Parts: sequence; structure tokens; C-alpha cells
Amino acid sequence: MADKVVATYYYPPMEVAAAELGHTAGSKVDDDGRNKRTGTMWTASSHIITAVIGSGVLSLGWAIAQLGWVAGPAVMLLFSLVTYFTSSLLADCYRSGDQSTGKRNYTYMDAVNANLSGVKVQICGVLQYANIVGVSIGYTIAASISMLAIKRANCFHGNGHADPCKVSSVPYMIIFGVAQVFFSQIPDFDQISWLSMLAAAMSFTYSSIGLGLGIVQVIANGGVKGSLTGISIGTVTPMQKVWRSTQAFGDIAFAYSYSLILIEIQDTIRAPPPSESTVMKRATMVSVAVTTVFYMLCGCMGYAAFGDAAPGNLLTGFGFYEPFWLLDVANAAIVVHLVGAYQVYCQPLFAFVEKWAAKRWPESTFVTGEVEVPLFRTYKVNMFRATWRTAFVVATTVVSMMLPFFNDVVGFLGALGFWPLTVYFPVEMYVVQKKVPKWSTQWVCLQMLSLGCLVISLAAAAGSIAGIKSDLKVYHPFKT
Repeated sequence: MADKVVATYYYPPMEVAAAELGHTAGSKVDDDGRNKRTGTMWTASSHIITAVIGSGVLSLGWAIAQLGWVAGPAVMLLFSLVTYFTSSLLADCYRSGDQSTGKRNYTYMDAVNANLSGVKVQICGVLQYANIVGVSIGYTIAASISMLAIKRANCFHGNGHADPCKVSSVPYMIIFGVAQVFFSQIPDFDQISWLSMLAAAMSFTYSSIGLGLGIVQVIANGGVKGSLTGISIGTVTPMQKVWRSTQAFGDIAFAYSYSLILIEIQDTIRAPPPSESTVMKRATMVSVAVTTVFYMLCGCMGYAAFGDAAPGNLLTGFGFYEPFWLLDVANAAIVVHLVGAYQVYCQPLFAFVEKWAAKRWPESTFVTGEVEVPLFRTYKVNMFRATWRTAFVVATTVVSMMLPFFNDVVGFLGALGFWPLTVYFPVEMYVVQKKVPKWSTQWVCLQMLSLGCLVISLAAAAGSIAGIKSDLKVYHPFKT
């Protein structure tokens, strides 16, 4: 009975046959009666790259510094393979049954409901949407840090490096929030492809600048810094070495994580042939390969340039001061990228709340109606969407200003969400779909993969909690 209640509460009615909808090759609707999807491998890849290559790429030098030249790149390669494998399993869950004609699962929760159901659906929803809220707050903080870095880089250039150049990040958080209020009115994934592509281009821009500056620093140093085992005992205590290593594992694992929005991205891909899962697997391969190359180059070059002293962020941590104009360009590119990444991550949450509200109050004109707003041309605006999305952006911006150390909290949320969303649910759904026999070699290997990732998640969560405790000792709200 509980399963039926969950299904009724969260999910749209069963799809009707394409013939009943008048679906034909030249139709303007797909086989489920929705507007024809137009996404391709390239648009899906741009969404993934926008979501995955965040400004966190610039902190990978620090992560490799904790692990060293052997373990650092090896862990990075390992998690790229884990992400590709589990993403491929999840892509097969977009349709139930036949991969070309089976019932569509529009969201991650729909896929879990179709294959596992019960309380697991609710756990999935809580973890998915809590992570999205956490990421949106983290991106607001990260964008403000980059805007702050532009101001400080110009200050250092004009006044010298001895000037502390103290500036509050609060005004910059407000600026980012105002921009997000406008961009959040874009109705759905299909209409943010241009923003996603722009954001992906920006990620390559600042990653390339960080890489170039790292190469120049290595040349200036006269060689490569770093050691095989990472930061040495003495520079840090043995316990600090353990905590930093677990945080580094977590940072690298989460740097590849985008499973919580994979199904929603897949729902933008045009109808078969080829099947959406085939296109999504190609997009995943391209995106993970590109991401891994950039991660390896930026992470390794950051460590090679600074060794044990690698800053938490190559561009905002002022590992470099000059050329200041190039740092400004890189940080501006980070801000533009984060504007797009914020939207890519939040669209599933926006859609979930709006679908729930439409089912809860189907007769309400405020929830389901549209108002024409004349600007440069006439736009149709849904008042509930405008109000709810604006309130969400305002709330995340206020929390960002109150808790400027929230990145550690986001790390904790990421640790909690990484194992179930990236590994556990995809593996369990694959086992159900393919009817993998219990205790068979394949089943044991899948469970060992899941268990290993669980251990990493727990260790990284412990490291994040240690960071939060440290931050709370010097915490002052609305100050950075």
C-alpha cells in the first residue's frame, strides 16, 4: 500500500500509446504526448560538462598535494572510470523495458520508483534535492569569491602585495543572486542549452588559464615540485595527513559526480533512433574523457608548480598575482560558468516543485495560468513559477551570506549523496533490470564496488565534519 501512495504522490500518469496521441514521424510531440525533444549528444555533453567541471577543478592541485604523484592521478583515473560505469548503468534506467519504446522515467526519482519503489524513492528524493540546494548555495559562495578575487587582484596590482585588500563578499553574493532571479525564469532544460554551452566554454577558458599559469610557474621554478607520497609529516601532523587525504579522496570523487541530474538531462534528448540511452552513454564518454584530461592537466600542473604549498584554488587563492588582467579574465569566466551551472543543477528541483503544485492545485490560475508581460516582445509568465523560483534564489543567497563557510557543509552533503546517488541506486536498479543472480560473480563485483564507494563517502563525510567544527570556532554571520 505504501508503494502505491508514493507512486501516486510523486509521479505523472502512465503514458498512453503514441497512436492515441496521433504521434507520427512528422509530429510536433513525442510518444508520450510532450513537446518534441531536440537534444543531441552535444547538448547533453555541454550540460554534463557544465555540471561537472566546476570551479573545483582549480582545487585539484591541493587534492593531489595531499596524495602525491602516485596516488593522486591514480585516484583521479579510478573515479573517472567509476563515474562512467555507473552513469552507463543509470542511463539504461531512463526507459522501463525496451530502450526505444518503453515507458519513460522523467526524473531520477521516477527511475528509482519504477525499479525499486518503497521508502527508497523518498530517500532518493531527499538526498537528490538536498544536494541540489547545497550545490546552489555553494555556487553562490564560489561566484562571490571569484568576483572578490577580481577586486583584490586589482587592489594588489595597484597597492602592492603588502596591502591586505580586505573586501566583503556580501555585495557580490547579492549581485549573483539578482542575476539568478532573472535566469531562473527560463522554464526548463530544453531552453537553457545556449546558457549551458556558454558555461561549458567558460570552464575551458579558466581551466586553460590556470593550466597555463601553472606551466609558467614550473618553468620559473626550474623544475617540478612535489613528492611521490604527497605532503610530508612534519609539514602537517599525522592526524592532519589522514584528514586531508580523506578530504582529497572526497574532493576528487565528488568532482566527477553529476548522477543526480543525469536522468533529467537524458529527458532532453530527441526520440529514437538511436535510443536515448545510447546517445547518453556517448555523451557520458565524451564528457568524462574531456573532464579527466582537464582534471589531470590542471591538478597535476598545480601540484607541480607549488608542491606541498598548493593553494585551495589556483586563481582565487593567489598562488598567482600577475598578470592581474589574466586573473580577472579567468575569474570572470568562473562567474559566468557558475551562473549556468546553478541553472543546470536547479532545473530538476524547480520542475519537481512546480509539477507537485500543479497536481495539488490544478484549478488555480496562479499555479497553472500564465500572464502576458510586454517587454521587447510579449512574454508569457507563470506567476507561481516566478514567485517560487525567486523565493528559492533569495533564500539560497541569504544562507550564503549567513554561512560563508558553507562549502564544508556542501562537502558533507556531497559525501552523503555520492554513494547512494552515484553508485548504490544505479547498481541496484541494474541488478533488478537485468535480473543479476545473487552471489554470482557479477553481483559480487557490483556489491564490492558499492561497498568501496560507501567507505570513501563515510571517510570524506568525517573530514567535512572536522572542517565544519574548525570553521564554527571563528564563525561570524554575514562576514567573510
